[in-house]
Amino acid sequence: MNIMTFVAFAIIATVLIVIVKQQKPEIAMQIRVAAAALIFLALASSIYYIMKIFEDLALQANLNIVFLGTILRIIGIAYITEFGAQICQDANENALANKVVLAGKTLMLILAIPIISTILKTLITILP
Repeated sequence: MNIMTFVAFAIIATVLIVIVKQQKPEIAMQIRVAAAALIFLALASSIYYIMKIFEDLALQANLNIVFLGTILRIIGIAYITEFGAQICQDANENALANKVVLAGKTLMLILAIPIISTILKTLITILP
């Protein structure tokens, strides 16, 4: 899919949401969530393709595949966190959106601990 497909879909969904919102705001919210989920799912194959490229590059460079997997999980958490927070903001639930962001940042930090620890241990052995 190209960007024009995504933009056209988003514009159609937006027009539909604006029309429905006047009569049934709760249905408009459901349309909004469904449209966002469909866009996210449509990107799944592209995300997989990107992950495969990173994996191939890591193998060619003889990098530890565990670290690559961790980095990809962190990137995934970042995207999913942003997606969830935006859905909450669309529903005017900014406080909940902030909690989703906090949860995402916390989970990313937890996943990063082994990488940070390895870097620090390497620095300690290099430095006198």
